Amino acid sequence: MLQNIGIPGLIIILVIALIIFGPSKLPEIGRAFGSTLKEFKKATNDLVNGDSKEKNHSEDVKQLQAIDNSKSKTGS
Repeated sequence: MLQNIGIPGLIIILVIALIIFGPSKLPEIGRAFGSTLKEFKKATNDLVNGDSKEKNHSEDVKQLQAIDNSKSKTGS
């Protein structure tokens, strides 16, 4: 749907937004939209990277446990 919107379509949308919200509110709306998009991207990246970090963390814990077990066997 959004692939069909070109430059003329964006200009029409911006003019309509300017008429509806006025020139004083547009920067606030733009900032709010930008920060919302930034938070969404951050949360998405955290979810994607969090899964791999949890997997790496569990593998690290297993390796440390194996090292501790081998040390306790040789130290006894």
